[in-house]
Amino acid sequence: MKSDLKILFYLKRNQTRKDGLSPVMGRIRIGKTVSQFSLKVEADAALWDIKAGRMIGKSNVALETNREINRINLLIHSRYKELKEVQVEVSARDVKNTMQGIASTQDTVLVHFQKMVDDASLRLDIDLRESSLAQYEYSYKWLKTFLRKKKNSSDIPFKALTYSFIEEYYHFLRVENKFKISTTVGYVVFFRKLVRNAVNQGILFRDPFDGFVPEERIREHKTLTRKELDKIMKFEIDPTLKRSISRDIFVFACFTGMAYIDIKHLTYDKIMEEEDGSKWIIAKRIKSGIKYQVKLMDIPLAIIEKYRGTAPNGKVFSVPQMKTVHRSLNYIAVRSNINKMIGFHQGRHTFASLITLSEGVPIETVSLMLGHRHIKTTQGYAELSLDKIAKDAKQLSKRLVGQFKLVDYYTI
Repeated sequence: MKSDLKILFYLKRNQTRKDGLSPVMGRIRIGKTVSQFSLKVEADAALWDIKAGRMIGKSNVALETNREINRINLLIHSRYKELKEVQVEVSARDVKNTMQGIASTQDTVLVHFQKMVDDASLRLDIDLRESSLAQYEYSYKWLKTFLRKKKNSSDIPFKALTYSFIEEYYHFLRVENKFKISTTVGYVVFFRKLVRNAVNQGILFRDPFDGFVPEERIREHKTLTRKELDKIMKFEIDPTLKRSISRDIFVFACFTGMAYIDIKHLTYDKIMEEEDGSKWIIAKRIKSGIKYQVKLMDIPLAIIEKYRGTAPNGKVFSVPQMKTVHRSLNYIAVRSNINKMIGFHQGRHTFASLITLSEGVPIETVSLMLGHRHIKTTQGYAELSLDKIAKDAKQLSKRLVGQFKLVDYYTI
């Protein structure tokens, strides 16, 4: 394909000296953009070939001048090619500035992405969990890896982002690295957040994500069954091991719906006793600041008493690191013949589905106990068990007895 880059070398004859030498100038033209510059060399006007843009003859002066012109010509083509790889539109001024070593003032993706990660780290343990911060970091890492491996680049200007770039990045994650849909979409979500920020800041005037629709995430069944929860609760563990506290706080989550970070920071002053003697946890979620309140049933009360006085600073539990808890839970799962990976967040799902919703607790109440802003979020947690569906269907059948009659209109 013919390049739209055109270069002209000419003499600035209005500055010809008495000895006949004139400054050599260059002109870059790309589309409708034009930029001129001086080569910082001079040539004899009498020996200048206007059409070739070079000196005539084989004198040392002519050869040296032509050698410098050829070097600049090659440099311009190289810089133009480099810019075309990272920019949608390249102007003559862009090429001249790059050729002359003038730094570009363009906003680049990874520089802004790193700032977004740094800003997120300042929110750690305030309204952001370690796992959420890790998502920021992994998203940055994989975009950086994509640029290095597929684009042979250390960064890219925002203005160079295109719809096809996003599709190629999605393919890189989903197909080449074989990530699950949920993982792929998760990384793309953080990239999209970065781009949306750039649009809001006026860095971009169009959103390259317009029209991009990723695959739908496959909804995973995250709740435990009654049988699986019973196996975990009955698993015998040496009480001196961290495996014991890991199992117990997970069970605590299954019966309270509390997240890992909220259990980690739970203090006794958040446990309230009502006039009827019932005890409640009333607090605000660390992640969102939304108020939640949940009644403490016998099992979580027993777990609180088991660990009373073992944690410092008024805390209820000395909670191990998340990776330690996950390792312990999956150790128990394997030895209890539970054929799925167990994550701490499943405790929250189990509370919503098995402990509350399946026992007839209205979803509005469940939403309040979980500290959700919207019912829609709670619906993502709620999953009715087959036992609950069968029980409801049986009750419905009883209520419908005698209410409807099938009339046979068939006649001989």
